[in-house]
Amino acid sequence: MAQSGSSSPSDQYRPFVSDEAQMREFTWSAVVVGAVLGIVFGASSLYLVLKVGMTVSASIPVAVLAITLSRIAARTLKLRRTTILENNIVQTAGSAGESIAFGVGVSMPAVMLLGYGLDWTRTMTVAILGGLLGILAMIPLRRAFIVRMHGRPGEPGKLLYPEGTACAQVLITGEKGGSGGRTVFFGFVIAFVHKFITESMQALGSMFAVPLGFVNRSAVFAGEYASELLGVGYIIGRRTASIMMAGAVLGYLILIPLISYVGDYVTGPVPPGDKAISQMGIKELRDNYLLFIGAGCVATAGIISMFRTMPIIIRSIRAGLSQIGDRGDAPSAIRRTENDMSMRVVLLGSLGLIALLAIYLAADVGWQSAILGACLVVLFGFLFVTVSARLTGEIGSSSNPISGMTVATLTLTCLIFLALGWESSQMRLLALCVAAVVCIAASNGGTTAQSLKTGFLVGCTPRLAQWAILIGALSSALVIGGTLLAFNAAGTVYSAKPENLPQVTLSADEMKLLTESRRHADQQWLVWDNRRDPFVALPDEARRKQLTAVAAGCYLVDPETGRPGWLVDPGIMGRLHETDDGRPVKRDFDAPKTQVMGIIINGVLQRRLNWGLVLVGALIAVMLELCGISSLPFAVGVYVPIQFSTPIFIGGLIRAGVDSFSARRHAAALAEINDPQAKAAAEVEAIRKSETSPGVLLASGYIAGGSIAGVLGGFLNFHDTWPKQLEAWGAALPTAGSVVAALIAFVVLVGLLCFVGAREPSEE
Repeated sequence: MAQSGSSSPSDQYRPFVSDEAQMREFTWSAVVVGAVLGIVFGASSLYLVLKVGMTVSASIPVAVLAITLSRIAARTLKLRRTTILENNIVQTAGSAGESIAFGVGVSMPAVMLLGYGLDWTRTMTVAILGGLLGILAMIPLRRAFIVRMHGRPGEPGKLLYPEGTACAQVLITGEKGGSGGRTVFFGFVIAFVHKFITESMQALGSMFAVPLGFVNRSAVFAGEYASELLGVGYIIGRRTASIMMAGAVLGYLILIPLISYVGDYVTGPVPPGDKAISQMGIKELRDNYLLFIGAGCVATAGIISMFRTMPIIIRSIRAGLSQIGDRGDAPSAIRRTENDMSMRVVLLGSLGLIALLAIYLAADVGWQSAILGACLVVLFGFLFVTVSARLTGEIGSSSNPISGMTVATLTLTCLIFLALGWESSQMRLLALCVAAVVCIAASNGGTTAQSLKTGFLVGCTPRLAQWAILIGALSSALVIGGTLLAFNAAGTVYSAKPENLPQVTLSADEMKLLTESRRHADQQWLVWDNRRDPFVALPDEARRKQLTAVAAGCYLVDPETGRPGWLVDPGIMGRLHETDDGRPVKRDFDAPKTQVMGIIINGVLQRRLNWGLVLVGALIAVMLELCGISSLPFAVGVYVPIQFSTPIFIGGLIRAGVDSFSARRHAAALAEINDPQAKAAAEVEAIRKSETSPGVLLASGYIAGGSIAGVLGGFLNFHDTWPKQLEAWGAALPTAGSVVAALIAFVVLVGLLCFVGAREPSEE
C-alpha cells in the first residue's frame, strides 16, 4: 500500500471502485464481447473513414452496449449482472477496433495510388504492428499523462480526456442507476434520434453554411448540427474549444480566402494543385493548400508539446524501467490501481514488433532499406504516440488529427529518402508502410490513453486493462485487412471500352518487364500499372515518356498482342461512374485523406511538393507558443473542416455559462461557511459535483447517442434498399429540406444542455 505521507495525484483522487474492493474484472466473457464489438465498430469505422475521412470514438458506444447487453442478459437469460470493472474491460477491448480502422483506412488504400494492389497480408501485418506498438508505447506514459495530469476543466497543465471522462460517467451511472443514469440515457436517446433522422433519413439538414461574400468568394462560415461534437465541446470546456475555433477562423475565414484572392490572379496551376486556383472550390483549396499548412502546424505543435512535457515523461519512463529488475515476488507492495504491465513485457514486445517489421519489409526492399524503415517507425512512432496521447487528453480522440501526424511522418520520411536518392516505386511503397504503421500506432495510442483514463476514473487495474486492449487490437487487426479488400472488391469495375483504354501496343521487351499476371474473363492477362513505372529500365527515354503519359490506372494487357484489353477501376478512389453496359456505379469511397498520402509521396519524391506551405504551418505554431497559447488545439482547428469546430465551440460556450452560473451559486454557499476545514471540504465536493454534474452526464449521452447512430448509419449503407427506403420516408416528412426545422432541432439540443447543466447536481 502507498504510504500515508504520499502526495501523488493518485493518492489525492479516489476512484469509484476503491483499491481494496474485490470484484470480477478480467473475465473472458468480457474480453470476447469487447473484441467482437471492436471488430463490428472497426468495420463501420472503416466504411466511414473511406467515405468522409473521419470517424468517432467507439469507447462510449461500446460502454453503453456493454451495460445494455448485461441488463438484457440478466433479465432474459437470468445471468448475473456484469460488474462495472467487467464493463470497463469490454469498452477497453472494444475501443481498439475504431482506432485501427481509422489508421488503416487513411493510409493503406494509398498503395493503389502507387501502382500496387491491396494485399491482405500487407494490410494485416501493418495493422497488427501499428496497433500493438501504439499500445506498448503508451503504457510507460500512463502515470505522466493520466495520473499526474488529472484535473478540472480549464485548469492549466491538466489533461481532461473528454471522451474518456464521459465514458467513465456512462459506466458509473450505469452501475449506480438513479437520476444520473436516466440523464445519460435521456441524452443518448435524444442524440440518437436526432442523428438518425438527420444522417440516415435525411429529414433534417446536417449542417449550415453562410457565405461571407463581403470577404471573398471562398469565405464560408459553416457548422454541423452534430450532437456528439456539441457534447465534446461541453466536456472540454470553453478555453480549449475557443482556441480550436480560433484555428478554424484562421484557416477557413482568413487563409483560404487569402489564397483564393491571390490565386485568382494566377493563370496556371500552383503546386501541389493541378489546376488554376480560380477554378477551385473551397474543398479543393483545403485539400491542396490548407491541409499542408495545418499538417505543419500540427506536427510542430506536437513536437513543442512533447518537449514541454519531456521531464515528466522521462520520470515516468524511468519509474517504469525500474520495474524490470523486480522479480514480482511481492505484489502486495503495489496498489491495485497502480499496477501497470511489466516494463519487461513492454520493451521486449516493442523490440519484437520492430524486428518483425524489418523482416517483413526486407522481402520487398532489402535489408538496408528495411532496417532504416524500422528505425524510422521507432523514431516517429514513439514521438507521435506521445503527441497523440497528449492531444487526445486536450480535445478528445474524435477530433485528434491523426492524419496530420501521418502527413508529417510521410513528408519527413520521403524527405529522408529523397536525400538518400531512394526514389523508386519500391521506396515509395516503403515510405507509405512506415507512415501507415506510425498512423495506426498514433491512432491506437490516443485511444489507449482515452481508455486508460476511463479506467483511472472508474478504478480498474491498469495491467488488466492493458492486456484487454492488446487482445482487442490484435483481433481487430486480424480481420481489418479482409474488410478493406471486401469494400474495394465490391465496387471494382472492369471496363473494355476503347475510350477507357490507352491506344498503345507494348513490345515483347516491354511485356517482359511486367512481372504480375491476373486471370479475368477466362483469360490470363499481364498487369500493367503505369503509376509504378515498370518501364524505368528502358533505354529509350522518348518511349518511356510516351508510356508514362498514359492516364494513371491499372490495365490488363493481352500477352499475345501487347494491347491493353481491360481497365481495372477499383472500388476505392475509382473514377468510372458506369459499367460498360450502362449501369451506374455507386462510388461511396472517395477516401479524401488517403489521396493526400499519394500527393505527398509522389510530390516529394518527384519534387513537386510545396514545402513553403508546411513551413508556414510550423511558424504559426511557433508564433502561438511565443504568445503563451497552446498551439495543439489551435492546429486542430486549422486542420479539420470548420463545420466540425463550430458545434464544439458552441458546447464550450454553454459549459462556460453553466460554470459561471454554478460558481456564483457556489460562492454564495461558501460565504455562509466560517469554518476553514468545512470550507475546504466544500471546495472538494464542488470539484466532484463539477465532474459528475448533470450537464456532463447529458453531454456524455449526446456523445454516445450521436456516435452509435453514426455507426448504425454506416452499417445501413451495406444494404442495397434500406438506405433508399429511409431516405424516401425522410423525404415524406414535413421537415425534409427545411432549414428552419434543422436549426430548431439543434437549438433544442442546445437548450436542453443549458437547462440540464444549470441544475443542481444530485447527491446520489
